[in-house]
This record gives sequence, C-alpha cells and structure tokens, in this order.
Amino acid sequence: KITSNKVMGVLVGTAVTAIIQSSSATTVMVVSFVNAGLMDLSQAIGVILGSNIGTTITAQMVSFRLEVVAPIFIGVGEICALTAKKKKIKDISMILIGFGILFMGMGLMKPVAELEVFKKVVIVLGRYSVLSVLVGVIITAIVQSSSATTAILVALASAGTIDMKIAFPIVLGCNIGTCVTAIIASLGANRTAKKAALLHLSFNIFGTIIFLPLASYIIKFVAFLNPDNLGRQVANSH
Repeated sequence: KITSNKVMGVLVGTAVTAIIQSSSATTVMVVSFVNAGLMDLSQAIGVILGSNIGTTITAQMVSFRLEVVAPIFIGVGEICALTAKKKKIKDISMILIGFGILFMGMGLMKPVAELEVFKKVVIVLGRYSVLSVLVGVIITAIVQSSSATTAILVALASAGTIDMKIAFPIVLGCNIGTCVTAIIASLGANRTAKKAALLHLSFNIFGTIIFLPLASYIIKFVAFLNPDNLGRQVANSH
C-alpha cells in the first residue's frame, strides 16, 4: 500500500535496507513480491532505488570507527539475549550483537593493510580505474554484500593502505556486484520480476558509466568535506 507512491517507495527501500543492512535482501524481497503479483514494476523501481541509498548507511557507521565500542554492543546484546523473555527484546539484542560483530570485524581488517601482496595489488589497481571497478564487481558478487565490501574499503582507507583514486572505482563496482543476488533470485521468476532485477542492474551500470569519468571531481569534493579522514571520504563518496 505504501509503495504505490514512488517517493514513499524510495523512502521504504531506504529505511528497510538501512535497518537490515543489505540491499541484496531488500531487492530479493522486491523481486519475490513482483513475482507473486503483490507489487507492480513501478512500485518495485522506487524500493530498489531506495535500497541503493539505504545500503550506504553501513559504510557511514563503520567510518566513525565504532570498533572501540563494539565490545559494549556485543556484551549488552548477549546479556539481553540470555536473560530476556520477550521476543521483541531478544530480537533487539540480536541486532546489537550483529552491529557489534560488524564493527569489531572492521577493526580486525586493518592488519591486512600491512600485507606485501596486498600492497602490490593496490599499486596495480591504482593505474587502471576500470580494473578497480571490475574488482569491486567480482568481490561483491562473491561475498553477496556491497556493505561488507565498502566497509572493508573504509577500514583499508582508514589504515592508509588505499587512496580515493583506488577506492572510488571499487565502490562503483560494488554497487554493480550486489545486483547478482537479485538476478539469481529472478532466474525462476516471471518476466516482470526479471525486469525488476534488470532495472536494479541497469541503474548501477549506468550510474558507474556516468560517475566514473567524474571521479576526480567527486574525490576533490569528499576530500574538501573530510580532508584528514580517508575512511569518511570513502563513505561519503558512496
């Protein structure tokens, strides 16, 4: 009912994806709803566009270096999960645990920055932006989460291993790679559901084609916003 208005559809897609931390999950749900006849294609477009906004929230949170308070999230979540009797409180506690593990994991990613092999790969990627986009596509298609890939980029940028010339094309590639989940989900669906999945893919491919040539301007803009914090620059470019 809400998504019959396209603007509300975008807001719903943004909110749902921000909460569940997965644009892949949101788009798969949309494809399923379209296939079942619960939503039409115009409704699906709004939610899919919103999911691409909502998925940027993870990188924003990770860029604030919340790994310091991650153990508190995990500790409080575990205590609530073990002692609470109400299902709603148990669900909230699992959310706290999930966020805590996410932030702690990003903190643990930073030692990767010191690997010699990784540094050599980064140097090669820095020369070819199209190759960086492809790397973003492949990694995200494998891990099935653009949030995870961009969060890793934030961690690596914060450690000073990569700069924005490498990170930004990978971010664009991440948004293409995350479409793979919805496309797989649509393989056995009807024609309209397949169109919804292809719209998601088309949106991110054309977005990359438009913004990759403008990379230098975007990099300058995010550097202006946060000149001393590469992690924030990655999150803001996303």
